[in-house]
Amino acid sequence: MNSSFKKTLFAIIPIAIGIGVIWYFLAQLSPQDKKDIINSFKSANYWWVGLSLFFGMLSHFSRAYRWQFLFEPLGYKPRFVNSFMTVLMAYLVNLAMPRAGDVARGTAISRYEKIPFEKAIGTIVAERIADVILLLFIIGIAFISQAELIKGYLFKNGTSSTVIGILILLLLGGFAIIGFQLIQRAKSGFLLRVKKFVNGLFEGAISIFRMKKKWPFILHTFFIWVMYVLMFYVVTFALPETTHLPFEAIIVGFVVGGLSMALTNGGLGTYPVFVAGALALYGVAGNPANAFGWIMWTAQTLMIIVFGGFSFLLLPIYNRNRG
Repeated sequence: MNSSFKKTLFAIIPIAIGIGVIWYFLAQLSPQDKKDIINSFKSANYWWVGLSLFFGMLSHFSRAYRWQFLFEPLGYKPRFVNSFMTVLMAYLVNLAMPRAGDVARGTAISRYEKIPFEKAIGTIVAERIADVILLLFIIGIAFISQAELIKGYLFKNGTSSTVIGILILLLLGGFAIIGFQLIQRAKSGFLLRVKKFVNGLFEGAISIFRMKKKWPFILHTFFIWVMYVLMFYVVTFALPETTHLPFEAIIVGFVVGGLSMALTNGGLGTYPVFVAGALALYGVAGNPANAFGWIMWTAQTLMIIVFGGFSFLLLPIYNRNRG
C-alpha cells in the first residue's frame, strides 16, 4: 500500500463515515419527523445563532493573539493578520482532512513569516497541550456533575475492556520509549533528521514555560474555551424546547459534541447526532434535539467555510509584496 493511497484512504474514510451516519439518521426519520425538524429550522431564532458565531470569531481572534506569545521566546514576531488567517485556514483544512489543519497552519506561518517549520509546529503542540488541559478540566466538570449518568456508559462493556485498554496503553508506551532512545542516539541518516525535527518540536513546546507573558497566555486559553462553551450555550435559546436546559446538559452536550469532531471531518454527521443524543438524556424531544444539533453544526461549518475560504485566498495576496 503506497503512501498516496494511504493518504487518500485516510481522507475518504471519515467522510464516508459521516455520510453513512447522515444516511442512517435520515432513514430513521418518518415523514412527520422530517417535517417537524424543518419547522424547527424555520421557526428558530437566528439572532442567537449569530451571537454564537460572534463568540466563535472572538475565540479565533484570541487563539491567533495567544499564538503570538509562543513565538516571542523563540525570537520571532509574526504579523497578527498572518496568525489570524492561518488559524482560520487551518479549520478549513480540517474539514477536508482531519488533523491536517495544524500542519497547514505551521506550513503557512513558516512560509510567510520565515519561521522554521518544526518550531512553528512546536508552538502549535504547546497550544494543544494547553487546550487539552482545559478540555480535560471541562470533561472533569461533566464527570463530576453527571457521574452516575456517565458511569453507566463508560463501564457498560465490563472490566475486561478497561484491562485491555490499559495493556494497549502500556504496550504503546513501551514502543514510544524504545523509539525515543533510538532517535536520541542517532548520528546520521533518517533518524538524525527525525531527531532534529523532534528537538524542534520540543523547543517549541517548552516555549510556554519560557515566555514572559505566561498569565496573558493562560487568560487567553481560558477565554477561548469560555467562548466555545458560550457558542453552544446561546444557541439553546434559538429553540423553545432547549431554552431551559440545565447547566449540566450544556456541559455534557458541549463535551459530547467536541469529542464527536474527532470521528469525522468537522463532525460531519456525528456532531448533530451525538449532541441530539446528549440533549435527549435531559428530556428534549427527539426532533427538536436533532434540529438543535444540525443548526449548531451547520452554523459552525458555514462560518469556517466562509472565513477560512477568504483567509486561504487572501493570505498569498496579503503577503505578495512583503519580505
